[in-house]
Amino acid sequence: MGITKLADLIRSDAPGAISHKEISDYTGKVIALDTSIVMNQFRTAVPSMQHLSPLTGLFFRTLTFLEHDIKPVYVIDGRPPEEKKAVLERRAKNAGWNSPPHPRRNAVSSQTQDCLQLLRLVGVPVVMAPGDAEACCAHLVKTGMVHAVASEDMDTLPFGGSVLLRQLNAKKDSDVTEYCLSKILEILQLSHKEFVDLCILLGCDYCEKIGGLGPKRALSLIKQHRTIECVAQNVNKKTHPVPVGWKYQGARDLFLESLEVETPELVWSEPDEEGLVRFLCQEKHASGGRVMKEHRVRSRMEKFRQSLQDKRSAREEAKASGHQSRMEDFFRVTRKRQSQEAVCHGKGKHPKKTK
Repeated sequence: MGITKLADLIRSDAPGAISHKEISDYTGKVIALDTSIVMNQFRTAVPSMQHLSPLTGLFFRTLTFLEHDIKPVYVIDGRPPEEKKAVLERRAKNAGWNSPPHPRRNAVSSQTQDCLQLLRLVGVPVVMAPGDAEACCAHLVKTGMVHAVASEDMDTLPFGGSVLLRQLNAKKDSDVTEYCLSKILEILQLSHKEFVDLCILLGCDYCEKIGGLGPKRALSLIKQHRTIECVAQNVNKKTHPVPVGWKYQGARDLFLESLEVETPELVWSEPDEEGLVRFLCQEKHASGGRVMKEHRVRSRMEKFRQSLQDKRSAREEAKASGHQSRMEDFFRVTRKRQSQEAVCHGKGKHPKKTK
């Protein structure tokens, strides 16, 4: 679900924090993606596109990112926090499941294994999050490992992710919507902690919300009272009932706490075409959908190679040098990116190295 109506609020009250771009504007950038959100997009598309399984869609989209010289980093959800149990149970009920899929510690579902196998064969890095993938994606931005997070959910922003991209759907004519957290805070005149409290008032995955509060009213109350505690004390409880035993503090802690995770080494490698043919054309997968025809994988890989070769040829001609570029030159371990505070403000400052 993300944060209820946060995008609407930003569009109306902080439009200066939004910019609209093309996918080509992210050439040369490292982008973190929440794998579950990408897969759910393709699951939704499958009924109208029977030839496209979630894994097939992930395969095509990842190659298109690479053709644009965008280096994707896919983040896999870990064990969900206890605070998310209620919303998971509600989603399971709506989906007709008997119980929500609570993964055991260190357990990896068969669908996740399929994603891992595919992404490794395509040659892109995968990061296993300790909890919610959105929190880990935000952490990668804050530490300078990636330039931005691409997600349709708005959770990245309260988690502290400085740059959020929506509609990065790998189409040339895509109108990508970019949100800059520092500009949102500046325009709304909120601290990050106050912004987190605003997101909780709007409605998040980790606790209930005060009834009847719309985005405008929630923003007004936070600006006036600055904290959830003061809002709860001063709000009209007849029109805006406060949940009994409201566990907002747990949600606040999740958004504000710093993740203690090892800094991943992000490495891209040349796709394994033969492995992809075996995996996509011959094996059955838990993620559903029909296997691909071999000629579709082969032709897509040929298009991918030709696209990279055309880009290299153009660069070599521009440099007017005799250096012969190789396919392996495209796939390198990335350097750490600029801090996103600097990116949002157009500065060139580099982050400190993480240990």
